[in-house]
Order: sequence, then structure tokens, then C-alpha cells
Amino acid sequence: MTVLYIQAAEVLTVSFLISAAIVIFGNRFLEQGRRNDLAAVQSAHVARAPRIGGVAVVASFALGTLLWPSDADSGLNHVHLLVSLTPVLIVGLAEDLGFFASPRLRLIAAAVSGALFIALVSQWLPRAGVPGLNTAMQWAPFAIGFSIFLAVGISHAFNLIDGLNGLAGFTAVAAAIALAVIAQQAGLVGHRDALVLLGAAILGFLVLNFPLGRIFLGDAGAYVIGHVLVWTAISIVWNSPQITPWAMLLIFFWPVADTLLAIYRRAHLGRPISHPDRLHFHQLVMRAVEIKFFGRKKRRLTNPLATMITLPLALAPMVAGIALATHAKAAAFACLGFAVLFAATYRAGMQWAGKMAARPRNRHHRRPPHSIPTSPRHTPADPALSGQIAKAAAK
Repeated sequence: MTVLYIQAAEVLTVSFLISAAIVIFGNRFLEQGRRNDLAAVQSAHVARAPRIGGVAVVASFALGTLLWPSDADSGLNHVHLLVSLTPVLIVGLAEDLGFFASPRLRLIAAAVSGALFIALVSQWLPRAGVPGLNTAMQWAPFAIGFSIFLAVGISHAFNLIDGLNGLAGFTAVAAAIALAVIAQQAGLVGHRDALVLLGAAILGFLVLNFPLGRIFLGDAGAYVIGHVLVWTAISIVWNSPQITPWAMLLIFFWPVADTLLAIYRRAHLGRPISHPDRLHFHQLVMRAVEIKFFGRKKRRLTNPLATMITLPLALAPMVAGIALATHAKAAAFACLGFAVLFAATYRAGMQWAGKMAARPRNRHHRRPPHSIPTSPRHTPADPALSGQIAKAAAK
């Protein structure tokens, strides 16, 4: 284990150095770049920054896994894992560089990467922990298709939660640590080593990502991290019959819950599922902090503060996943309990935000035509977003 910690420290250092180089030389690229992320609907930042932090994560992770390869009988070949992430890395990086890969193309790339993993490693989700579905999973074509479907969704989910400084990164590090603990308990040393090195690579990037947001993961980073985590988790279930898939769902609960909520919310509001919005859970938290305390002009503060508020909610299911890794029924009930808590908390937050967003406008309208509000904190920071919140809360 001491050798592994030294390797992880080296990977972390390399990731930080590459991230620092991207930050130092990234401003020139931004000035000549093709994209302006501040104009995006879902933007939660106030200054432009390089969004190719995924390059630092992937490069340092690849260096670590190639210099310290897994044993042949470890159950997970690190080289094969690296090769499998190539399609989603290329398409994600194209999006980050401003060539605007569509969401459909990114999902297809994630599916191709998943199929490549299966072709190289010959592993997929062997069971689902659900009566009836377990029977269907015995037919390999169905199990392979179902595994790719789940993996694509989880990879995309990590991209969706990448909306605040440090949120996706810290969530991914926590997931890597949780999976590494489960792998260690199951005796899967190769899986543990890959996950520890991945966590170290992300931590090196996080030094410059949190709290100031000097660099972002980008689509390449988020999709690759999601790909590595989910397929390593599937490989753990494949190689360890005592590990329940429900524990893996607990590890990935936060990004999965946020994605399912986004799909439901957009369909409920009559909008395309792929259309971005600013109503994700973490965005609601940041909106609440702005309305209640600081105002929108303090976004450099409210952005990382919202991350700190959200993270404990994302980490709690992971702790349960570790504790219940071999207890299928308890893990399933834990998933149900966290789902109810997540939905109820979001619902209550939407109703509160809707009322708070409406109050300043009403007060402003009652003032004389030429009056000036005494505090910018009490003005409607974003009328369009306030309307979205009010509409969603009403429904």
C-alpha cells in the first residue's frame, strides 16, 4: 500500500503540473477560441477559464497506469481500460475545443467506448439485483446492451453535475475512493489501484479548479471519468459475486438522481430532454444562497459555497454503499430512501426558491416608478431563471 500511495502522489503532482500549464497558457487559447461558455444557459461562472482540465486528468492517469500496470490475473487490465476510453475522450475534447459535438454524438461515443471495453475485457454487468431482470441478464446480448445503456447514462450524468467549481471533481474522487474500498474488501487489487490513481489524478486538477475555478474538467474530463468509474464498478460486480449492484447504484446515486430528475423536469415542462437549463439541484442551492445571503454579484463566493453545501448530500449514499456492499436488500431499500429524500428536498427547495424569487419583483413593482432599490441583493438577480423556477414549482 505504501508503494501505491507514492504512485498516487506522483500522479497527483503530474496532474497538477499539467493543469497549471493549461491555466498559464490557456488565456491565449481562450482569446482565439471558438466558444464562450459564459453565454451558456447553464453557466454558473463569472470569468472564462480553460475547460480542458480533462487532459490533465487523463494524461496523468494514463501515465500512472502504464508505469505501474496491473497483474495479468487482477481481473482488470489497465491498458485495455485506457484504450476503451479513447472514443469518448476524442469526441469530448472536440466539444471542449469548440467544435461542438452534439449531445447525441457524445452519447454515441460513450456507447462505443463501452462496447470497446466489453470487447477488450469481456466483462459486463452480470446481474441487476432485481427478480425477473436477473433472469434476462443471463442472456448475454441483453446484459451487454443493458450494461452499455447504464454506463452511457452514468458517464453523461457526471457531465451534467459538472456545473460548480469542484462538484463533479470531488464527487468523482469520493466515488473512486468508495469503489476502491469495496474493491479492497473483495480482494480486487487491480481495481483498487486503478481507482486510487484516478482519484489522485482528479485531486491534482482540483487544486486549480476549487474554489476559484481557474480550470474546468470539460466534456472530455467528465465523460472519461464517468466511463472509468462505471466500467470499473461493473468489473467489480463481475469479478465479485458477493457485491450487490445496488451498492454500486448508491455510489453513483447523486449524478444518477440529478440526471433522472433533469429528464423528468424537462419532459414535464414540455422541453427537449437534451435542452440545458439552470434547475439542477446544485444550481438551486447556489440560487438559494444568492437570494438569501449574497446576491448574484458574489458568484465567486456563492459558487464554491454551493459546492460545499451540496457535497455532503452526494457523499451520504456512497457511505451507505460501502457499508451495504454485500447486503442486497438493505442496499435496495437505502436507494429507495435516498430517492425519496432527494425528491422531497428538491421539491421543497423549488417551492422556497419560487416564493423568494417572486417577492423582490412584487416589492419592486409597488415602489414609485423612479425609485431605486436600497440593496441590489433584493432585486431579481435573474428574471428568466425566476420565471423557470416559478413555473417548475407550480407544476
